Amino acid sequence: MSRTGALDLGSGVGGKIEKKDVQSAVEQYEKYHACYGGNEETRKNNYSDLVNKYYDLATSFYEYGWGESFHFADRWNGESLRESIKRHEHFLALQLGLKRGMKVLDVGCGIGGPLREIARFSSTSITGLNNNEYQIGRGRILFDAIYAIEATCHAPDALGCYKEIYRVLKPGQHFAAYEWCMTESFDPNNENHQKIKAEIELGNGLPEIRTTAQCLDAVKKAGFEVIWEKDLAVDSPVPWYLPLDTSRFSLSSFRLTAVGRFLTRSLVKTLEAVGLAPAGSQRVSSFLEKAAEGLVEGGRKEVFTPMYFFLVQKPRQ
Repeated sequence: MSRTGALDLGSGVGGKIEKKDVQSAVEQYEKYHACYGGNEETRKNNYSDLVNKYYDLATSFYEYGWGESFHFADRWNGESLRESIKRHEHFLALQLGLKRGMKVLDVGCGIGGPLREIARFSSTSITGLNNNEYQIGRGRILFDAIYAIEATCHAPDALGCYKEIYRVLKPGQHFAAYEWCMTESFDPNNENHQKIKAEIELGNGLPEIRTTAQCLDAVKKAGFEVIWEKDLAVDSPVPWYLPLDTSRFSLSSFRLTAVGRFLTRSLVKTLEAVGLAPAGSQRVSSFLEKAAEGLVEGGRKEVFTPMYFFLVQKPRQ
């Protein structure tokens, strides 16, 4: 998991957005969310702009703090974060039965970290699809297997997204995914639970966070047969949110610790002040930290999971 340096972090904020327009883009992004007067309907109606702005603004921070694979993982005792992330990716390949010669689709491939790892591990040919390209469009290629790692949560319509995946999957073949979901413990009438949900949505470019039951219902309605499904966070010996928990210290994940985050804040402030990072960079850093707080709290209270897993099959025709 290669990581970018300080100058890469500063110059990368904003992605394809013109540097002079970054602060305006941050303001527009924030306004989609409840704490800035936005609502779920607005986020869904403008999900493409929401997701594009989010990844343009946040990707350099992800690479700096996390590496090339932007996802969580269940983790064993004595296992490093890097090892757990690779195992999490290999698990998908094994569940799908990937092998040489298969045509595989990665839905929401990010910068391609998991895609490259799974391709090396399984010797398969994998096509990557960007996070905002959920409508697979007029594609007529049929795939031997499809997977999504914490990506289809950005789609405003889970059923529509799963239907497109169903359409381009060969009959009898499998789709596997890790989904971001609110768990059965989530109470929509609990203000603290709603606050956690809103913080995660703000800091992660999400139109809404569906429940595990809603995801399962959508994948069934899309036509898939469920092989098995489970929240893998439940049995994880080491909490998935541990890398974001500022009460813990880790040299291997130093940039994610309280000290590491303080240094990153100071770095971003300095880079912005001297013009090496665009105006608005500190605000991006701020809402990402708020998201981290929501993720940790959601994990502790067991109302949120980033690894609701399901393996489903398209019926043979």
